[in-house]
Amino acid sequence: MATALNIETATPLCSVALTIDGNVAVQRETLEEKSHAARLTVFIREILEEHTSKIAEIDYIAVGKGPGSYTGLRIGVSTAKGLCYGADIPLISVSTLLILYQQVIMHPDPWIQKLLDQPDVLLCPMIDARRMEVFTCVFNKQGIEVESVSARIIDTDSYQELLRDHVMIFFGSGMEKCRETLAHQHAYFIPDIFPHAASLGRLAEDKYNRKEFEDIAYFEPFYLKDFIATIPKKSISV
Repeated sequence: MATALNIETATPLCSVALTIDGNVAVQRETLEEKSHAARLTVFIREILEEHTSKIAEIDYIAVGKGPGSYTGLRIGVSTAKGLCYGADIPLISVSTLLILYQQVIMHPDPWIQKLLDQPDVLLCPMIDARRMEVFTCVFNKQGIEVESVSARIIDTDSYQELLRDHVMIFFGSGMEKCRETLAHQHAYFIPDIFPHAASLGRLAEDKYNRKEFEDIAYFEPFYLKDFIATIPKKSISV
């Protein structure tokens, strides 16, 4: 049996789960704003104590690699790398957009499952970026990318060709601000879908069995776009 510590911090959700063969044993998470730095290590400690485990007894650590929040990703990935390096255990990474896809595919809601039964249905996870921009891609039901990952500005022309011939399901932290813009008879919107570490654990287990490990020394998050620092208006002197 493989025991894994799973960390996902690419969005407002800070989520940690201990899984055994991909199944959740213990988890902790919060949507408290900007809590990743304060809560992540606390969650890890609590989970290990509850399961009476030590980091050295974990078989591997999995982390959501992004795209997403620059700060959130930096916190999650640096924590995962530090633990892996200190305990000499493998590191696995999984796309945060793929984790969101997994959340919908495994969702228990009958209405969502009915949507997934539509022929040639497409799934479009969206992670909030700036203004009307989202980090996104398009999957088919089998989890194959139909459109590759990009930072995309959403307007009234977005996805119109796909929507003519496909039912499309939009979800994730960037979906809500795009809802009115993407209004179409074939467009469906699922609120409150976040990339939980439990879903990360199921995807990471497959990569562990295939021994798809990251190089801990050189692995970096998939930021997709460079970080742009801004100065708060109240700090600008005139």
